[in-house]
Amino acid sequence: MDLGIEVILDVFSKGGLQEVFNVGQPKITTDNAHRINSLSHVYVRTIDDVIAFLQGKQPTFARQLCSDNFLPQASRFAQVDDLHWAFGNMGMQDKAKHLATLYLEDLSDFIVECVDDHFGFSRYAERLGRSANSFNELHDHLTRELTHIDKITLRILEAKLSRINPKLVCFSVPFPGNLYSALRCGQFIKENYPSINVAMGGGFPNTELRSLSDARVFDYVDFITLDDGELPIELLIQNTLNSFDKPVYKRTFLLSDGVVTYVSNSTQSDYKQSQVGTPDYSDLLLDDYISVIEIANPMHSLWSDGRWNKLTMAHGCYWGKCTFCDISLDYIKLYEPIAAKLLVDRMEELIAQTGEKGFHFVDEAAPPALMRELALEIISRDLTVTWWTNIRFEKSFSSDLCLLLKASGCIAVSGGLEVASDRLLQLIQKGVTVEQVARVTSNFTEAGIMVHAYLMYGYPTQTEQETIDSLEMVRQLFEVGVIKSGFWHQFAMTAHSPVGMNPSAYGVVPQLNHITFANNDIQFIDSTGIDHDKFSFGLKKSLFNYMHDMCFDFELQEWFDFKIPRSAISPDYIEHSLELRDPQDIKSNAKLIWIGISPMVHEFTKSKKGKEHPYLQMTFNSVNDSLELALPKPQAEWLLNILASSTVLTQPLKTIGSVKSDYEKHFPNFESFWFSDAMLDLRYFGLLSI
Repeated sequence: MDLGIEVILDVFSKGGLQEVFNVGQPKITTDNAHRINSLSHVYVRTIDDVIAFLQGKQPTFARQLCSDNFLPQASRFAQVDDLHWAFGNMGMQDKAKHLATLYLEDLSDFIVECVDDHFGFSRYAERLGRSANSFNELHDHLTRELTHIDKITLRILEAKLSRINPKLVCFSVPFPGNLYSALRCGQFIKENYPSINVAMGGGFPNTELRSLSDARVFDYVDFITLDDGELPIELLIQNTLNSFDKPVYKRTFLLSDGVVTYVSNSTQSDYKQSQVGTPDYSDLLLDDYISVIEIANPMHSLWSDGRWNKLTMAHGCYWGKCTFCDISLDYIKLYEPIAAKLLVDRMEELIAQTGEKGFHFVDEAAPPALMRELALEIISRDLTVTWWTNIRFEKSFSSDLCLLLKASGCIAVSGGLEVASDRLLQLIQKGVTVEQVARVTSNFTEAGIMVHAYLMYGYPTQTEQETIDSLEMVRQLFEVGVIKSGFWHQFAMTAHSPVGMNPSAYGVVPQLNHITFANNDIQFIDSTGIDHDKFSFGLKKSLFNYMHDMCFDFELQEWFDFKIPRSAISPDYIEHSLELRDPQDIKSNAKLIWIGISPMVHEFTKSKKGKEHPYLQMTFNSVNDSLELALPKPQAEWLLNILASSTVLTQPLKTIGSVKSDYEKHFPNFESFWFSDAMLDLRYFGLLSI
């Protein structure tokens, strides 16, 4: 079950909201909360319709939501005046979703102020879990009286427990914002259902709890497992169902004689990714999830607007060198790809189960070769899907590969540009240059695939000059249009990254605390002595404008209220990088693939020096364009034969080298033919070299 959505739907319902106002009324202190409370009857009257709309059940309600006098408005609506600037000519449905989201955020503000100060839609009590080296504060909150939200959570959980009567309950805790509620639920189970075993795993334990020693944690759970969960959970199930004299575990923390003990005494190997099966969503309330639009960031809207089936192309990261990343942990260092055929089998299973054709591949970095095979498999099955994923900006993402990915349903990619400085990229061991990133992002953008860039500032030894030069690179990337979305985040040193494990090599001095609970983010002092925090507002404000094609002509100094150095980057650096693309050449081992529609063919003749020469006119159609290509009949018939024998169903695919050899048996000068304007145009109708 997903307690998150079930609690939200309970709170944001007619009855639930009336309870919120009854509980919160005595604690109102601000004018904003007074306003919301005074309109409580309007919120209670409208809430069910708003939620139904966000669930996709009342699309015709959009016009009502967009009218000025339907939704009650509090402080979050102060930004509505900027709605057109932020979103442009957005459709009625999207505008209504955004307004409905502001309405819910107003209610959330009321709950935080008057009902439960830890409340958040997806991050409940996040501050308590984030880098809590000691368990003291969390333990203190967990021993306090239940909050209103706690009571709702536990009521819903108890109903499920009573109906199912389980022997083992496992909580997935991916983020700090999931930790408090998981422990509250574990506490409730152990107090009221002592025969049930409680386990916890997921991203937060995997990264933060590897140094756990505080025995009090096991007042709330019986087991905490690390890394891949299939085998650890299977062993917990076996131990729960059987009374073994000597139970075996895999990567599991438990309490033994009052001491936190890490046990991994199973000799059984973990399951391969090909063996783990297709995710099963059948018990989740898939039709009840709400789709919101929080902010005007194109990539962020993908995460919250709609529900995506989650899959992984490859476990771990094929690169595994970035010095800021947790490359010492299994979820990064153990790289294991899955066969494309199996991936698409799983996609088809999920479509049948959920009715959803949207997929988010949650890879650390999807491998280009596997993305190519996935695209070919999707196209060969004539499957219509929409998908997006995270990548590295590899030079192997050629223009033709990007066109293939687009044809298979890829709509967006996100990738780490991190620091737009070649010195720092080398220090990070990112394996790319800014120039390469510009070319690759241009290939994606020209193919119609949106590009989101993760951007970093405050990396160890980064100077103020490099921060400003990095911003100038980002400005140019947005100005030429090769990146459409981005997000700046400040460097955080983690315990499991190369920087965290060897800080002196990167010019930082860690501020270490005694660890008994969570250990991941480490505070540090940079040898440069620069206060990187001061750049935060200016970097984010400038990016917000650049994402809306605004303010490219502003001097960078205008974004900051302190003196910054002038950028040392040429104002046309990115534009020049794009002009210096690789020269056209024949890549003999590249495969020729035709994914287009068979052309309409018409024969005609041309007169030359009194002789009639037969020609074929081929009309190629795509969904939004057409191309006419006229060639002498022998040459045209050769091309038509090549196209027919180069579809995705052809095995093996021809190489460009073999096609060149075959052409030159009949005609001269393959290069002039292959790189003619008409043949280059044909790439956009489906003739690809990959």
